[in-house]
Formats: sequence, structure tokens, C-alpha cells
Amino acid sequence: MKLGLRRGTVAVEPHDRQWEVAAQQTISKLREILGNTAVDIQHIGSTSVRNICAKPIIDIAVGVRYFSDIFEKNEILEKNGFIFRGQDVPQQYLYVCGDEDSRTHHIHTVIYGSEPWNNYINLRDYLNCHKAEAQAYSQLKEKLARLYPDDRNRYTELKSGLIAEILKKAHDWRCKS
Repeated sequence: MKLGLRRGTVAVEPHDRQWEVAAQQTISKLREILGNTAVDIQHIGSTSVRNICAKPIIDIAVGVRYFSDIFEKNEILEKNGFIFRGQDVPQQYLYVCGDEDSRTHHIHTVIYGSEPWNNYINLRDYLNCHKAEAQAYSQLKEKLARLYPDDRNRYTELKSGLIAEILKKAHDWRCKS
């Protein structure tokens, strides 16, 4: 299993079951470090969706009660390879694993039960239960990766419309379940 991608680049690979193993190992490590600071820790993102392509970067959501709780753990997190990157998206803080050129993991810290937390979980669960929509998303990702291999911002921007549509369906689906 190849894990990691050079910063700013885009490449997607077919689903690899080892991504789940890598995610669970990371989740175990985070649970050990964070203890009760983390309300919940979940494997999210495309590597958590069966049968679709993904960038070989493991995404994990850490749900906390208060951001200040996790900030108190920054030193021990960094000693264990989780580098604090700050707030690149509203309502969440990012930690990364890897070196300056390549990232293997993105750890998204959000308030447990907040909209960002629910979006991560709902999107993953919805795509795992709706194969046709998962395949449409996968095909778009493959196309955009071919068109924008060196422009991750453009890649992300151009898939955001479909993600928003799927998130709406996922929210409605979750409300019915």
C-alpha cells in the first residue's frame, strides 16, 4: 500500500482495504494520546468509502467538546508525529502526518456533534450505502485528477458542487433513518 501524496498535487488510486487498517492504527494512537479529550474519532473521507478512488491520504475526524482541550495536547501530539497546521477551514483545526513534501494523514479536529462533524460522518455513511452516487463521485474525482494533477485547489473547488449536493441528500437520508 502506498500512502501519502506530495503537497499541492492530485492523484487518485483505486480503493485499498489497507487504508482502513492504517486508519484504525492511527485512531488507536490518537485515542491513547487524547484519552477523554476526544469524544469520538472516525475514519472519514474517500479512503473510508468502499469501492471508490481516493487520494492516498487518510482523513480522520476527531470530535472534541472544546478546541482548547486538544490544544493542550499539541506538544505530545507533535512528539507522536501529528503536526498542528492551524485553522484552514472555519470551525475546525488541522493536524497532519508526513514530512514537508508529502502528507499521509489529515486529522480534522471539530466540535463533536457540530455541522462539520455531522457532514463528515453523513457523507461517508451515505456514500457507503448509495453505490451509484459513490461511483459518480469517484468518476468526477478521477476526471479532475487527470485534468489538474498539480492544482489541488482547483481539483477541490470543482468537486465542491457535487459534494454539496450529496451532503444535502445525506442529511435528508440521515434524518429519515
